[in-house]
Parts: sequence; structure tokens; C-alpha cells
Amino acid sequence: MTDFAEIWSYLSRGPLLWLTATLAAYALGDACFRLAGRSPLVNPVLVAVAALAVLLFASGTDYGTYFEGAQFVHFLLGPATVALALPLRDNLPRMRKALLPVLAALVVGSVTACASALAIAAALGVDGQVLASLAPKSATAPVAIGISEGLGGSPTLTAVLVLLTGITGAVIATPLLNLLGQKDWRARGFAVGLVSHGIGTARAFQVHPTAGAFAGLGMALNAVATALVAPLILSLFR
Repeated sequence: MTDFAEIWSYLSRGPLLWLTATLAAYALGDACFRLAGRSPLVNPVLVAVAALAVLLFASGTDYGTYFEGAQFVHFLLGPATVALALPLRDNLPRMRKALLPVLAALVVGSVTACASALAIAAALGVDGQVLASLAPKSATAPVAIGISEGLGGSPTLTAVLVLLTGITGAVIATPLLNLLGQKDWRARGFAVGLVSHGIGTARAFQVHPTAGAFAGLGMALNAVATALVAPLILSLFR
């Protein structure tokens, strides 16, 4: 046991362990997702986050130590986001035809996503820094964190809220849109990407390529819209 503790202490200080753990956790999540018949309720990211949280808690590892090893995966988010330009280009004619509905949905969706979250939080007695951290939760993480800092929020809390928003959207979007009878892949994808950013976009690509392309569009446009809308709406609640 002493030898094991020494080996673990040595490995836990190196970046390779936590990079491997991150990849293994996602592989576990993807395996569970496939075994569940690709049910949206068994989201691979949700399973991976839960597995990593248990591992970090059990090993007594702080997040800073973990992130030193997992930051390579974080770096890949940039190229992955840029790669969304390819399906956008392939669907450019469809997007041009849907320009007015897209802009209308963007305004309504961005305002609703921000205002509804702040209204519920304010009704529950939340104020100050937490409200500022909550306002940009439907934008993609790098943008949301920047907006949060500018509004006086906590970037760490915002990152957690963004993650929870993305996972929630990815889990409930498909059943909810099916229940509502929405069959237009453009509308389905745009709605998911607008409110649940990258994680929702990944889920949309699993469902249909057109939905994935419009989800990427929704994620990109909402990042810009939230930067404009969030400060205005937050000022009303302050």
C-alpha cells in the first residue's frame, strides 16, 4: 500500500495521467451511450464529467492539478470550433434562404435564454456576482467567461453553468422537440446550438447533419448576440 501511494503521488503530478483519465472517461461515456441505444439521457459528456468528478474526489486531487494534464483537450476546443465552418459552408444556400427566420429566432432565443435565467434566479433571491455569472450561460464557454468577467461575475462559476446548460440542452432537446412535433432539421439544430452551444451542437450532429450545421450557426451567432444582450438585461435586474 505504501508503494502504491508513492507511485500514485508520482503519477498524479504528471500531465499524462490526467490526459489519459480524460480520454478514458469519455470513452466510458461513449460506450454507455452506445449501450443505451444512443439515448440522449445517457450523454457521453455527462457520464465523463461524473466519472472524472468521482476520480478527483476519491484521489483528493484539486482541479488545478487535473487541468494541467487535461489542458491539451481544452486546447483542441479551438480547432474543433473552427472546423464547424465546413458544414456551415456546405449548407450555405439553405442558410441564405432561412436568413430572416434565423435572425428572428436569434433575437428571441438569445433574449429569452438570458432573461428567463435571470428572472428565475432573481425570484429565488440570487443577486450580485452570481447573477452576473449566470447571464451569459447560453454562450459558448470562452465567450461566456469573457462576458462574465466584464460584468463582474465569477469566471469559474460561469464555466460550470455553461457546462450544465450544455449538458441539459443535449439531454432534453431531442425528446422535447419530438414532443412538440418539430420536424424541420434546420429549426431543431439552430434551437439546440443557440441555447446549449458546443455540447448541444455535438448532439445535433449525432442526430442529423443538417441539424448539426444549423446548431453550429446558432452557437456562433448567439455568442455575438449574448455579448450585446446580456449586459442590457442584467442592468434591468440590478
